Amino acid sequence: MRISIVAVGRLRAGPEKTLLDDYLTRFDRAGRTLGLGPAQVIEVEDKKNAGMAAEATVLRKALPKGAVLCTLDERGRVMSSPDFAKKLGDWRDAGRQDLAFVIGGADGIDPVLRTEADFSISFGSMVWPHMLVRVMLAEQLYRAATILSGGPYHRV
Repeated sequence: MRISIVAVGRLRAGPEKTLLDDYLTRFDRAGRTLGLGPAQVIEVEDKKNAGMAAEATVLRKALPKGAVLCTLDERGRVMSSPDFAKKLGDWRDAGRQDLAFVIGGADGIDPVLRTEADFSISFGSMVWPHMLVRVMLAEQLYRAATILSGGPYHRV
């Protein structure tokens, strides 16, 4: 199952980019034998600064056709890492070929796009910087692959 992280904004070189690349590389290695991956980041921009609705339009255009749509949103479901791993495994086992995680811009995800999502995940009730959410998601993808492969799981 191919994974896309579709996000508003460009992640420049720096510690977040280094961490993102590292965790996605780890995920690709760990997930390959499990039928997970590769993972890619698709960055979109609304250069007109026209708000969430305009961002939703460019996000929709970037989504792989037929992908499971999962938003990252503070209103989403808070999950443990094992539950997240199980969800990924369930989508894979159901024959889904593409999974797209959507991360909105500074103002979040357009309410209409949120209603179109198949699932929504929250990293807690706090709002996180959207650039950092990419890193947190990539780490959880890697952790999910290690859990699904039977590796040791340590709560942090």
